[in-house]
Amino acid sequence: MTLDPSQLTLEQKASLLSGRDFWSTKEIAEAGIASIVLTDGPHGIRRQKGDADHLGIHDSLPSTCFPPAVAIGSSWDPELARAVGGAVGEEGVAFGVSVVLGPGINIKRSPLCGRNFEYYSEDPLLSGALGAAHVIGLQAAGPGASVKHFAANNQETERMRVSAEVDERTLREIYLPAFERVVKEAAPATVMCSYNKVNGVSASHNRWLLTEVLRGDWRYEGAVVSDWGAVSDRVEGVRAGMDLEMPGSNGTTDAQVVEAVRRGELDEALVDASARRVLQLAELAYEATDELDVDGHHAVARRAAAESVVLLKNDGVLPIAGGKSIAVLGAFASQPRYQGGGSSHINPTRVDAALDEIRAFAQAHGSTVDASAGFTLEGADEDAGLALRAEAVAIATAADVAVVFAGLSDREESEGFDRTTLMLPEAQVALIRAVAATGTPTIVVLSNGGVVSLEGWHDEVAAIAEAWLLGQAGGGAIADVLFGAVNPSGHLAETIPLRLEDTPSWLNFPGEQGHVRYGEGVFVGYRHYTTAGVPVRYPFGHGLSYTTFRTDAVEAEVVGDDAVDVAVTVTNTGKRTGKHVVQVYVSTDTGPVRRPLRELRAFEKVSLEPGETRRVELRLDRRAFAYWDIEQHDWVVPAGEYTVQVCSDASTVLVEERVALAGDALVCELTMESTVGDWFGHPVVGPALMAGLTASMTPEQAEQAEQNPDGLKMVESMPMQQFLVFTNGAIPIEALEQLIDLSKAPVAVV
Repeated sequence: MTLDPSQLTLEQKASLLSGRDFWSTKEIAEAGIASIVLTDGPHGIRRQKGDADHLGIHDSLPSTCFPPAVAIGSSWDPELARAVGGAVGEEGVAFGVSVVLGPGINIKRSPLCGRNFEYYSEDPLLSGALGAAHVIGLQAAGPGASVKHFAANNQETERMRVSAEVDERTLREIYLPAFERVVKEAAPATVMCSYNKVNGVSASHNRWLLTEVLRGDWRYEGAVVSDWGAVSDRVEGVRAGMDLEMPGSNGTTDAQVVEAVRRGELDEALVDASARRVLQLAELAYEATDELDVDGHHAVARRAAAESVVLLKNDGVLPIAGGKSIAVLGAFASQPRYQGGGSSHINPTRVDAALDEIRAFAQAHGSTVDASAGFTLEGADEDAGLALRAEAVAIATAADVAVVFAGLSDREESEGFDRTTLMLPEAQVALIRAVAATGTPTIVVLSNGGVVSLEGWHDEVAAIAEAWLLGQAGGGAIADVLFGAVNPSGHLAETIPLRLEDTPSWLNFPGEQGHVRYGEGVFVGYRHYTTAGVPVRYPFGHGLSYTTFRTDAVEAEVVGDDAVDVAVTVTNTGKRTGKHVVQVYVSTDTGPVRRPLRELRAFEKVSLEPGETRRVELRLDRRAFAYWDIEQHDWVVPAGEYTVQVCSDASTVLVEERVALAGDALVCELTMESTVGDWFGHPVVGPALMAGLTASMTPEQAEQAEQNPDGLKMVESMPMQQFLVFTNGAIPIEALEQLIDLSKAPVAVV
């Protein structure tokens, strides 16, 4: 049972609101309050002994490095995310960790963000579903989660102080829904506030964000913890609802809180509320067990990695048949890049190199392997680089098939800085093109935490596997996919553009002079490309398989309060067992705001045997059809038609069905400050106002109005009060007052 803060002194309560040291909270032995340990995740336990840091500089105790979120995002599999979360939680118990810092569910606004490897997707529905599953799995194992980084933390450039300038509709529809879903479905022990400002106010003392939205709108009851070193004003943070400052400040900020209460500048009830939430965390305290399932969790990591590989292109060369001579080229084959750099850097229990795993598969299937680095990760002088490439080309020329491992090193992407280009390093592009030019069928396997450009070499190779960062078992997972032991089922959780300049945030990212303007609004990722008709290399949701699937007609039935039940029949028409992702989008042009061409509203991943047919049923609740109305300060479903689309990806509609929704009845009250356009456009007042004007016109005025039907357009934006002055009182004020009363009745929004 949680201790009542009223039993503590003010000094004791304030002491609970900051850490004891880098990774733990303070204990109050005389009150029976234990210290707890928080430590970095999200894709493993970074438990440090001795020297502590938050940037992965010092080694941590060995633990399983599971695939980071960039990979799990492409699995489109909440059950897989739950399994990974559960395994991370079990290792947290083994190390005596009470709160694991993760998952990260920020939206991939730009492919250049240096921390994209730690986030799931450019879509909030997919991010929220996977994040909630991870938290549920993790917390079922024992430790609490810390969902992060709240909110609008979408870049590393000036991340400690940049102000994300985002309108409320964009926040509510794009950058907050994943957090909302995790909070409501998974009840994470903590939410971590981000470093940046949101509309000029630091997240660590942003009352609108932490109290009005998080606790008011979403009814969150857990604790808010700061990102490490993110607190800009501790007293203002308590006032806003930021509970636990990490790391500790040696009592400095505790004294600030006490002094503010003593001076009457801070309500002690707010200190009590924060202390109560921190005391809830103290109930998670337990001793380490040191019972680490090394082999079992490595197997989980390998399964998760294989499920996350996205087969982008395949001209028939994959899977690799037995009896082939295989050239394995590229430094990443033997020096795998399997996780990102920075605070989430895990010291793995072991690492599988793809080259070793490919050799093992080849030996078992009568194939041979020859290998060459082709380039170095550290860089080499021109002569040495040419020699490495020449060696690789010679090996490829003599082989039946070549596999080139390319990607980005920690030097190209990491927490702490953003990328400036989507291009692979020149030496790697040169190797890919030189190997492809030999005529040997060439497969490219990519290892990268953020999207890379495929331009300049895409059309020259036979197959491309986007393997992201796959964790410590990634090498084995890649071999599983290349040789067909696993049928690839990953789908892109982010768009691969043709050009950096095509990305929706390009003109605004990463901002300037301490501000970054989210000028693209809700048109993030595929929402921009599909709506604007911008071609891409591979769309959100794309992913190939070694089998084929057919999607039959969709059924859509309106049920309840503007909800729709969707049924889709899918069939595995190929000769192999495979997993298929049913992607359901909604498209509409109803309502008073501009909306994306289509938005992902439901999905399900199903496994089908050859020839198997399955009926997949999904529920679209009213939020699937709603937009955030800045005037109503709420979600609104306009009355009208909506198209439910089942797609193979965000650009390709397979089948669709239209539904008509009754929508919301809202009070659209008019005032004298409402524009002339608002008055005439009101569904009830507009016709009455027009009828009154027409009745009061002279024949000459009526004739002029008929000859100039667009005459009102010139004054549509003019407030009614000014219109009356402009027209010398063309409409009696008494009549307008009656119409204002008439506008107070609910009407359907269309």
